[in-house]
Amino acid sequence: MFLSELSPVIQELLKQPLAFTSGFCSGLLRLNLNEEPLASWLDKQGFSNFENNNTNPNSKPDKPQSITIE
Repeated sequence: MFLSELSPVIQELLKQPLAFTSGFCSGLLRLNLNEEPLASWLDKQGFSNFENNNTNPNSKPDKPQSITIE
């Protein structure tokens, strides 16, 4: 009886073990899947302001840039 209740869980585990384990661990840790964990962690570490290494000071990043292909 108990084994028949666990059979769908075991089948999913055998189909996709990595995805199942990731989902199981995120459930245990009560992670919010709607958040981006890496971005919030980087903000907490102080890496939220990245420097732009653009060599052209006259380029405007908010506008599309044109390129030529020869």
